[in-house]
Amino acid sequence: MEAFRDREEAARELSVALSPWRGAHPLVLAIPRGAVPMAEILARELEGDFDVVLVRKIGAPGDPEFAVGAVDESGSLSLSPEARLIGIGPEEAEAERQRELLVIRERRRLWGKGRPSVDPSGRTVIIVDDGMATGATMASALRFLREKKPKILVAAVPVASREALDRIRPLADRTVSLLTPERFLSVSQFYESFPQVGDEEVRRILEKKHH
Repeated sequence: MEAFRDREEAARELSVALSPWRGAHPLVLAIPRGAVPMAEILARELEGDFDVVLVRKIGAPGDPEFAVGAVDESGSLSLSPEARLIGIGPEEAEAERQRELLVIRERRRLWGKGRPSVDPSGRTVIIVDDGMATGATMASALRFLREKKPKILVAAVPVASREALDRIRPLADRTVSLLTPERFLSVSQFYESFPQVGDEEVRRILEKKHH
């Protein structure tokens, strides 16, 4: 079931759903890498700013795309109830936390070139991803941003599973999902074109906003 031609179309449709926040000068924060091109479009359409929120998912053994937890930029680890059931114990979790934190720090260095991230305190903050299967990564991003004291915290995705929405609703002030299909296997099934977004593309998009 393909619902969107590509991420650009998904972002434009999402911008309509998010139009109540146009004029509030929102800060649109992308969960890398897939959502970065989307955040650029959303920020332009909503007359706001954009940046990245660096969270990394912890994948299930043998299925790294299926998130059973996530690490945020502060180093905080959150695991879903499924993590222990599939054999991720405290030692494995800590090893994953350390590994992903290194990736986060390297990405901040590579993409940000030492520039500080945009301060979300007191602002309308919209966290965007290109879709949510489990909601683990979005949940981690929401918890991390909540501590930064935004005025309003919005979670926005083109498509999400029901389980993911149930998981993140208590963590956001508003939740926007264009589609909540009954059968949800992967985010990519809802896109006609869903190429990988590379580090170089992310760096180029983030670089543009500083010029």
